[in-house]
Amino acid sequence: MVEEAPPAAPDGSRRLGLWIPVVVVALDQITKAMVRRAIPLYESVTVIPNLLDFTHVRNTGTAFGFMNSVDFPFKTVVIALIAMSALFAMAIYSRTIAGEQWLARVGLALIIGGAAGNLIDRFFIGSVVDFVDVYWGNWHFWAFNVADSAITFGVTAMILDMIGVGTHVSKTV
Repeated sequence: MVEEAPPAAPDGSRRLGLWIPVVVVALDQITKAMVRRAIPLYESVTVIPNLLDFTHVRNTGTAFGFMNSVDFPFKTVVIALIAMSALFAMAIYSRTIAGEQWLARVGLALIIGGAAGNLIDRFFIGSVVDFVDVYWGNWHFWAFNVADSAITFGVTAMILDMIGVGTHVSKTV
């Protein structure tokens, strides 16, 4: 039995799938360059007192600083290769998403753009520049950046697509 390929994505959907990652990477790299230029490493600039600072930190680990304090030979290369493999797999997977699944397509485009933005940092500076520091009292969320935000919104969009948000199916009893 031969499986049919999903219907081709409408042109607008395909264009979004190309432009969203480009815009995410551009915004991510511009904001990181501004932080590298304006804020010394480990220094902070208060944006909203007692809630939000821009703090220049570097993440040599993975998401949410996981493995940041772990050191092993070729750590940067290993993490970059894993990220490149995941990015490649997402690009292939994106071709299987039906054109009418606009929420999933936008979500995946955000994830691809965010992953690419952080991968650029790993290649050129050996770590990811994080700078958004959200906190309350002594509690701090993990520092993050535009790419991380795009990945988070992208995953959220894909989950919403999986549970059926955005589809209009009549519910009869």
